Amino acid sequence: MKNILFVCSQNRLRSPTAEQVISKRRDIEVASAGTNHDADNPLTHELVAWADIIFVMERAHRDKLQKKFKASLKRARIICLDIPDDYEFMDPELVRLLEAKVPRYLG
Repeated sequence: MKNILFVCSQNRLRSPTAEQVISKRRDIEVASAGTNHDADNPLTHELVAWADIIFVMERAHRDKLQKKFKASLKRARIICLDIPDDYEFMDPELVRLLEAKVPRYLG
């Protein structure tokens, strides 16, 4: 079973939406976190080390991840989805984007 982590800034809109949408699959474990210190679920070394694949919403999230959590990034593949912070939680357009972009990486 693969461990999938979704990352955005605050863990309030994009990454929790992704977690909810993709968690319907039975062949993976899914979590989400935010890069900001005041995120609802802040990113930790433990989460980074747990993940097989980390989906970041923007390049800035990948940069923060690689700088702050380099020691924990032993095996995880990082994929940037290029989804801007333009959506509300469970926005139908955001759900459509996630359903179009994420599954190709999950096999």
